[in-house]
Amino acid sequence: MSITIKRLDAAAADFRRKLDEALAWDAIANTSVQDTVAAILADVKSRGDAALVAWTNKLDRLDATSMTDLEIGRDELQQSLAQIPADQVAALEKAADRIRTYHEKQKQDSWQYTDADGSMYGQKVTPLDRVGMYVPGGKAVYPSTVLMDAVPARVAGVGEIIAMLPTPDGTRNPIVLAALALVGVDRVFTIGGAQAVAALAYGTDSVPRVDKIVGPGNIYVAAAKKAVFGQVGIDMVAGPSEILVICDGKSDPDWVAMDLFSQAEHDENAQSILVCPDASYIDAVMESINRLLPEMPRRDIITASLESRGLLIDVADLKAATEVCNLVAPEHVELSVEDPNALLAEIRHAGAIFLGRYTSESLGDYCAGPSHVLPTSGTARFSSALGVYDFQKRSSIIGCSETAARELAATASVLARAEGLIAHARAAEIRDED
Repeated sequence: MSITIKRLDAAAADFRRKLDEALAWDAIANTSVQDTVAAILADVKSRGDAALVAWTNKLDRLDATSMTDLEIGRDELQQSLAQIPADQVAALEKAADRIRTYHEKQKQDSWQYTDADGSMYGQKVTPLDRVGMYVPGGKAVYPSTVLMDAVPARVAGVGEIIAMLPTPDGTRNPIVLAALALVGVDRVFTIGGAQAVAALAYGTDSVPRVDKIVGPGNIYVAAAKKAVFGQVGIDMVAGPSEILVICDGKSDPDWVAMDLFSQAEHDENAQSILVCPDASYIDAVMESINRLLPEMPRRDIITASLESRGLLIDVADLKAATEVCNLVAPEHVELSVEDPNALLAEIRHAGAIFLGRYTSESLGDYCAGPSHVLPTSGTARFSSALGVYDFQKRSSIIGCSETAARELAATASVLARAEGLIAHARAAEIRDED
């Protein structure tokens, strides 16, 4: 078995055009997807629970008669935690502990200071009241996503977490339920797709409306999150998973091949990219890919991903490799080089950066500590990994003394009158009148 992966030369005149073409992913802009999502959102907003039951039965092949059939009680969650193998419990607990330790360092506290005139200014940091968490349940199961979403929310102090867990054909995965129990999710509904996003955004008789929706999903989930943004907060519009490996040509080719596989096995639209200044090494990685691929249980998905969206990019040197990385702005970047810290400063756009040959991206997916919910499709140019700050609000605090109010009134009046907002000016001025 031998596969073909697209190869580009960063020095070629048409490189940028070919790179842009290879990176393009706009599935959520598909008219059919948008029309389907719009219909589901409108139906759930109009009919509430009845629409949730109908759409879930249709799309996940269930036979629920009411919302009671679509909610998992805490007893079942705890039972799963008690029944899964001990090594799985230990792994979940260790991962959760490491994620908690990392995110506790992100937590922001309220602050204030007092001016010489006695005025007080500051910022009040408040956790969100209620968050909705989407847990993917299609081509794979993701207890890790439960931890990566819920632990930062708990560190932030979120009051209530509502989880949406699709269960096609009624299949409930025990380790996912165990993870939900471990992090103390408040309520769990077996609802997926756009209907789950609608329920969280609008609320129904059974599903409480949330302040923010987090967690990745398929293109229908992504399109739905984009559509409801503004009525509810969202973490990001997530596209397919991505990895870009910068290698100096000295890492074991099998290691790099497996790292490329690790993202390609997510789904056929995932993107795996190798950037290297050594052409013969790229050939060696291709040999490893073709030799190791038959061993992979998800080889059909990996093959489809690599042949449709995989890239092998020849560059002149490692500096050119970082320039390519910044053009891609990938979800994950591995710096599989002798001195990764020397390249770190050159990486401006990336969701997560993995330093050195021994730092597999898969460690970040499960237990390193930072959340694996990351910006995709080039959005690392302007957005960040999910963190505690996504679950906190910041309110400005302004408390002027009488002296400060009189002093600032003149400045405020000038600017307000320049804008033609006379009531604004008078509101400031009136406090300076005897």
